[in-house]
Amino acid sequence: MGGFVVARACGLPSLTALLLRMPELSRCHRGMLAGHPPLIVRRCLPTRFVVPRCSSGQSTSAPHSTVPTSAGFGPKIKFCPACGGSTEQRIPSGEEKPRAICTSCGLVHYQNPKMVVGCLVTYEDKVLLCKRSIEPSYGLWTLPAGYMELGESAVEGAIRETWEEATAMVEVEAPFAQLDIPRIGQSYILFRARLRTLDFSPGVESLECTLFHIDEIPFDQIAFSSVAVALKYYVEDYKAGKFKVHHGVIDKQAGASPSDPSGFVVRNHICF
Repeated sequence: MGGFVVARACGLPSLTALLLRMPELSRCHRGMLAGHPPLIVRRCLPTRFVVPRCSSGQSTSAPHSTVPTSAGFGPKIKFCPACGGSTEQRIPSGEEKPRAICTSCGLVHYQNPKMVVGCLVTYEDKVLLCKRSIEPSYGLWTLPAGYMELGESAVEGAIRETWEEATAMVEVEAPFAQLDIPRIGQSYILFRARLRTLDFSPGVESLECTLFHIDEIPFDQIAFSSVAVALKYYVEDYKAGKFKVHHGVIDKQAGASPSDPSGFVVRNHICF
């Protein structure tokens, strides 16, 4: 039976990490979080949907599927960072997947997904968005988010990115979404947060920072698929009067731009 692993940091009442292990997504799993009411994990709508709406009904879709993490995904390591020798893709002894192995020193190089953390910042019925001043997706709107740094927790990284991109002081309230993008080797962890003051302004990576009413979010000008998915989940939850925690896998089409609204599908959406 699947379960939860949760942790806290910085004295915040919200969760700073949430790892789901659910081998049987067609069954409902219950878990008790310390200091929190029971949570119900359930399967959502059919397997391949563009931003599926969460449902408590039984799904008739196919069992949980996994995109193989083959050598076709992610950038290739062509030269050994240790000695500069060339690498070749081979399966190391005792393993099952090909790795970049140095032909000179024999060092095996493992590639892992990058963690992107950020905040979905709100004030009353509005959401804070930043217009990017850098590529990719220059001039398009995004949530304040970026790569997690060594030595910080997910919550600390999300707060730091929000300050860097919007100079906004926020209070993190709860986890909101984890969205995995296997093709580009990224995993997004987004937290719901509220503005502590209305004193915010563009950081060095932003042209503008604006509070958008939930009915006026510029979905046709969103920088990244992960942001578009998270915002749609947020609007649905807000209008339903209950916020959930979401997990999903974003399958990007080969060659699709980061902001292409038709360049991806979402599968295996679960929420609780």
